[in-house]
Amino acid sequence: MSGGHRARKRFGQHFLTDTHTIDAIVRVLAPQRSDPVVEIGPGLGALTGPLLDHLDALTVVELDRDLAQRLRGWPRVRVIESDVLQVDFSALATELGAGARPPAGGLNVIGNLPYNVSTPILFHLLEHVGAVRRQVFMLQDEVIERMVAPPGSSEFGRLSAMLQWRYRMDKALFVPPEAFDPPPRVDSAVVLMQPRSVNELGLPPGVTEAQLQPVLQAVLAAAFAQRRKLLRHSLGTWLAGQGVDTPFDLQRRAQEVDVAEYVTLAAQVLTQRGGAQPPL
Repeated sequence: MSGGHRARKRFGQHFLTDTHTIDAIVRVLAPQRSDPVVEIGPGLGALTGPLLDHLDALTVVELDRDLAQRLRGWPRVRVIESDVLQVDFSALATELGAGARPPAGGLNVIGNLPYNVSTPILFHLLEHVGAVRRQVFMLQDEVIERMVAPPGSSEFGRLSAMLQWRYRMDKALFVPPEAFDPPPRVDSAVVLMQPRSVNELGLPPGVTEAQLQPVLQAVLAAAFAQRRKLLRHSLGTWLAGQGVDTPFDLQRRAQEVDVAEYVTLAAQVLTQRGGAQPPL
């Protein structure tokens, strides 16, 4: 391994080594010198160096103690030695002078996400989406296919709907196993995620983003709990348990419903629970 560091399986470490892929990923982020950029899981610094070529400073989040110690020797790099799931990205945005909501402010977050915890990281960042301008991540190709899958496709699921509600997403690059050391047993890809403005979220009057998001997550979890069956078996049972009366068509499968319909349903659930404020 480079520099004598051996990849640690428990951290899901696969170090990116292909220079053409690295340069392409940096181009997707398109950083400007003063941009507040946070790199998740920098590893041996394959992306860190090229990013610094375009930046005045860079913040990195690294869990591996040995790698974090190495990175502390890099100029213009601030190291946060932590599990990324414990990082408060909203507070970090304020600290880095990026506290305003995009497009005026917001963090630029980039990283080669560990395959074993990629989905929890995505949902953790979703809680801080108001502090993010853009996200560029390398993930398993099949995960990104689910993230960008349209309603009606077999890959469309809970992750697809939740992320598509909150982000505009584009699959930017395909990355083969040979670009890593050691090579993973799966193909990888790079996704560009740009948060939607509040005006794009389809929020009904009196309902806020913070109110709707956890309800939408619960609706989607119920809907996709038995994705091969009609929604009346899963979501219908859940709605009945919530005491919600809705004209929502339950004679469909979960992947046949578009994101806007799920948002409308979540707003109905929230309103009937008494959790939304009436419009002024």
